[in-house]
Amino acid sequence: MIQAENIYKKFGELEVLKGVSLHVKKGEIISIVGASGAGKTTLLQILGTLDRASNPSSHQTKIIINGQNITDLNDNKLSKFRNEHLGFIFQFHQLLPEFTALENVCIPAMIRGKKQHQVQKRASELLRFFGLSHRETHKPNQLSGGEQQRVAVARALMNQPDVVFADEPSGNLDSKNADELHQLFFDLRNEFNQTFVIVTHNKELANMADRKLVMVDGQFSY
Repeated sequence: MIQAENIYKKFGELEVLKGVSLHVKKGEIISIVGASGAGKTTLLQILGTLDRASNPSSHQTKIIINGQNITDLNDNKLSKFRNEHLGFIFQFHQLLPEFTALENVCIPAMIRGKKQHQVQKRASELLRFFGLSHRETHKPNQLSGGEQQRVAVARALMNQPDVVFADEPSGNLDSKNADELHQLFFDLRNEFNQTFVIVTHNKELANMADRKLVMVDGQFSY
């Protein structure tokens, strides 16, 4: 599902990633752990096309997701690929406060240009799957933290992504809601063969993953 080779990233003179390579199989749940500043989120952003590697040609950098080489795509093609093939879950759910739960879930498909009745039907199905049918018309400030994050997961799945990238997805939740969210990832993998790459400081989630990768000073420690 993901083949990434020789990813480097510099911010000025600071080298954050030092030739990282990563292979992820379809349906695999990968956790990436490490101290703050080790480069975890930077790697996730580059794999998720939210940022670019430094000097990809000189370092022979290669990033292939589900057969598509995204290394040299221009910004427009990269944005289109991101919308159609990738899902994102963040620590702070980043729901739009003026929209209902249903409308928030619909957003990725509306951006893609899908027909509204099809979009709303799938959004309703996803919210039902997450036990949130009774919350469709509620806005984020009317939802609990756990409910908000489940809406965010539903939004991430809206376009049936090849990979879901999650950055500290349970970092803003209490232990009960965090445990429920973690179990949800594995339910989604079992139900839909969904692939996840998760950056986390949560030891329980990290250890539940199929593979736990430890990042130290811009590289994986093996």
